[in-house]
Amino acid sequence: MRNIKASALIGAASTAATLLLQATGLPADLEALLLPLTGISPDEGPIAGPPYLTMLVFAFGIAWASVDIPRAPLRLVVAASSAVLLCTWMPVLALYGKFFSPVLPVAAVACSAALATAWRRTRGGQQSARLEQLFGRRLSRSGFQTLTETSAEGAFPGHMVNATVVVLSVQNHNELMELLPPESYTEITNLYLKTASDYLVESGGYLDECNGESVRVVFGAPIEDSRHATKACRVAIDLAARLDDLNKECDARWQRRLDVRMGIESGDMIAGVFGGGRVGSFSVAGPPVDFARRLCAASSHYGARILVGPVAHGPAAESLEVRPIEVLKVGSRRRRVEIHEILSPKHGLSPEREKSRDHFWTGVLHFREKKWDKAVDEFMKARIPGIPDPALDYYLRRIEQLRHHDREPHRESIPAFFHVA
Repeated sequence: MRNIKASALIGAASTAATLLLQATGLPADLEALLLPLTGISPDEGPIAGPPYLTMLVFAFGIAWASVDIPRAPLRLVVAASSAVLLCTWMPVLALYGKFFSPVLPVAAVACSAALATAWRRTRGGQQSARLEQLFGRRLSRSGFQTLTETSAEGAFPGHMVNATVVVLSVQNHNELMELLPPESYTEITNLYLKTASDYLVESGGYLDECNGESVRVVFGAPIEDSRHATKACRVAIDLAARLDDLNKECDARWQRRLDVRMGIESGDMIAGVFGGGRVGSFSVAGPPVDFARRLCAASSHYGARILVGPVAHGPAAESLEVRPIEVLKVGSRRRRVEIHEILSPKHGLSPEREKSRDHFWTGVLHFREKKWDKAVDEFMKARIPGIPDPALDYYLRRIEQLRHHDREPHRESIPAFFHVA
């Protein structure tokens, strides 16, 4: 919004300056010199007086364009091109016996371009350039406008924020690298990265990281959002459906599918501009960021598509259908936390899947009480014929190990970065 205000002020100032110039009579003298060049009789005169409307449009149009162009040479090219265009209107309209004076519109273009260049050197203009450099297309257009309106200084030295981090990763990228030629692997990866990042950003997230390995998006920073956890979880569900559609295209083009998993966690984290002298960007750091990354990495181990941590699950629970996956010990104090798999939005499950989810939940409770037979019975009731359920298979394998070896092999099979209670 700050750039819109600057554009409006510059356009208004340019219009006022051009009208003052008209009052001096100088444009009329120049028009008298131009008129003989068109071959039009002085008695015919201008179409309807001086082209005030054209002047107004170009005054505000050049102001709008120039304040968002970071480099001065590009602003000069835009202004010069507009002036040349206006000058060509005079001989073209002269062919039809009409006289068009480009003097006032060209003066408005020059004035707007000069004022925009001067504004870029002010504190407000430098702040806008700084925000554009830091965030660019990492935020949606509306999000960037909100940020420019609320960020007083355009500086982000580092502060604590409460936000939610969503981490996505292609779990089968090694397999894809082996089976696809480099150009096809790059193309399928970029297709996934564009689909995921575009949707997450347009849904209100900040694109913190996007590379061949993973995508990381933050909800609640740099723009505050009290419902960041709920929004992040709902967006992840919608994105999963979009990736299903993308996989149909990948299957048709390359006979391969992307195995994308997600990890979500909320909490207090440090947000600020990180980087050295050569490169830097706004980012977040802290235990929730690391935990979301670990959840994403562990999701394929548990057979889950979207894993949500305990802090994000709390405020989002009322809007989600979930099932329990594991109880972990985390942190230096070995705090017990439970992670869940997100299945759908609230009331988004069919009656059959609701029944399956309830049996799965009961089976997990029996498993934790080491009632193996009851757990297996519930897990078998949770099975939906014809629908794969890797999380269900995971628990059945663990029960078989426990039955045959009379020990806790699942402690070894769990990813090393998690400590199981």
